[in-house]
Order: sequence, then structure tokens, then C-alpha cells
Amino acid sequence: MSQLRNDPERVRDVIVIGAGPAGLATAIAARKAMLDCEVFERGALVNSILNFPINMVFFTTPELLELGELPFVTPYAKPTRDEALRYYRRVVDTYELTVRLGYEVVSIQPQLGHDGEALLEVGMRHPDHGEICRRSQTVVVAVGAYECPNVLGIPGEDLSHVSHYYTEAHPYYRKRVVVVGGKNSAAEAALELYRAGAHVTLVHRQGELGSGIKYWVRPDIENRIREGSVSAYFETRVVEIRSTEIVIEELGRRHVLPAEAVFLLTGYHPDTAMLGRFGIEVEPETMVPAHDPETYETNIPNLFLAGQVLSGIHSGLIFIENGRFHGAMVIQEIARRLTRDRNAVPTAG
Repeated sequence: MSQLRNDPERVRDVIVIGAGPAGLATAIAARKAMLDCEVFERGALVNSILNFPINMVFFTTPELLELGELPFVTPYAKPTRDEALRYYRRVVDTYELTVRLGYEVVSIQPQLGHDGEALLEVGMRHPDHGEICRRSQTVVVAVGAYECPNVLGIPGEDLSHVSHYYTEAHPYYRKRVVVVGGKNSAAEAALELYRAGAHVTLVHRQGELGSGIKYWVRPDIENRIREGSVSAYFETRVVEIRSTEIVIEELGRRHVLPAEAVFLLTGYHPDTAMLGRFGIEVEPETMVPAHDPETYETNIPNLFLAGQVLSGIHSGLIFIENGRFHGAMVIQEIARRLTRDRNAVPTAG
């Protein structure tokens, strides 16, 4: 990738932060509206999907993952992670989107342009290319929530054999593995680990599995627990993780379980520290950023949100299926404002 240079004179119409489905949908809408748009992503294209379990199958059907008017073609009723990665690469190529990968946005500052117009200056850095800045009329933050796991805050959570992300089962063959959580990710990980020959224990703080588990996964995990193939502790919390074991508390009593690997699949939340650096106010308890529910504009004028970043701690409320529509709504508002401003006739002094 060639090095980008600072470009202080050119003012973009829209800068999108995040190249996930919501960010790409925003860029497609901007392109259709003939707006000058640039997308910046600190990781890989659709980085969250890249970090999903390797053998993951989506809950939804392919048409509900589509962006723009590009069909998602697959022979399966439920698309796979690899098919999704291939599809979103094709989206970028088909719509000729300007996507810059490896650039982390570190600041967004309001400033005035040469003619006194309100602009946003976006500061970024790249591990190889250094720091750059861009100026834009508007910015859309579409960073998702998958990169910030909900931590338990217990001793040993940072040990090397502990992870908040599950990828594949093979490395854990014949190992004793503890999966913490009771929603879909935890259930699928427990089943895949069991079938790869791991000795699996599921630990969940609630009295039963979550209601949102995929309909074909629920009977499978329930039957494996019932027959003892997967051990399970409900109404139980992990209080400490050690190098080869964990300490759990079940109804006030503590037990020690062997654990050569631990997956803490307890959910994710938006990067509130990043939002704070941008000046976006965040509700402390829900982690929901301040925004207009109709336009998705934040408390910073001309700074918008799209996708899962809007959901706060309830990240399961916004998926690709509904988050992909935010971009079109935001761009409709941005295009309206830019058209109004450009058509405005200055009054005589």
C-alpha cells in the first residue's frame, strides 16, 4: 500500500471510520449520492467477521447480508464466514470504494475552513506510514463493538491461555477447556470443541441458556449437556483463573475445575474510550453514545454514527441485517445538508 500524504487543502464530503458492513454501506450510499467519500479502517476489511470462528455459519440468510444492490450468491441456506469475507471484498471492488486499511483514527476536531465553514479534522496514524490528517464536511463512525470484550475483572483474566475470542477447535484436542457464557457464541464453541475431542465445561451465571441461541444449535447443546458430553454449571460465576485451573462460585460455594484453556465469551461493547476522544458523549451505564434517533448525529455537529456502535452494552440488538440500513439514512441527511449549504445564496452585507 502506498503511503498517503497529508492533504489539508482538499475537503472531503464524508469520511467513514470503520470498514465493516455498516461502514461499507455508508460508503456505497455516499457514492450513489455523488459525494466524495473515503473510508479508514485500522484493521482488515470487515475485521470483525475476519475474527469470527473459522467454521462459523451465519444465523441469517444471504440476502439479509447484502449491501447496495450486489447479490450475495451462495449454494447454502445459511452463508459461512469465508463466503461473507469473499462477498464484502467483492462489494469494495464492484462499487470502487476508497478504503484505506491499517489507519487508526486517533482524533476528530471541529475547525473552521478558509471560508468560515464548519469542518471536522480527522487525525490518523499508520504503523508504517506515520501520522496523517484529513478534513471533511462530515464524519460517520461505524466501528462496531466486537473489538472490546466485556471483561470479568477477575484475577488471571490476562493469562496467556485465556481468550475473549474463539477461533477453532483443533488445537484443544484432548485438552480440558472451560467456556464461560451462555449465549450463541458460547454454545457453538462448546459444541465444536467437544466434537474435536476436547473435554468441555460450560459455565454460565444465569440459570439457563440464552434465548437467542440459533434454533439448530439449542437442541444440540441441550442434549450434549443432558447426556454429560458437555459438563455445565448454571447460576455460577468464575472468580479466579489460574495457570491450570479455574475457581468458580456456585450458589455461594466455591469449586476448583481443571482448565488448560479458557474462553470468556461474555459479549462485547463499543470502544467508549475512542468515542470519548472524539468528543462523543456516552451514557455510563448503557454505553450508548449520544445521538439523534432519526439522523444518528452525535452531540458533535456533523459527526454521525452507524451500525453496532449505537447499541452500547446490548450489542445483540444491532446486527448486519439492520445496521446496514443506517448508512443510507445518514447519507440522506448529509446529502440534504450539503446540497442546502452549496445552494445557499450569501446575503448582501
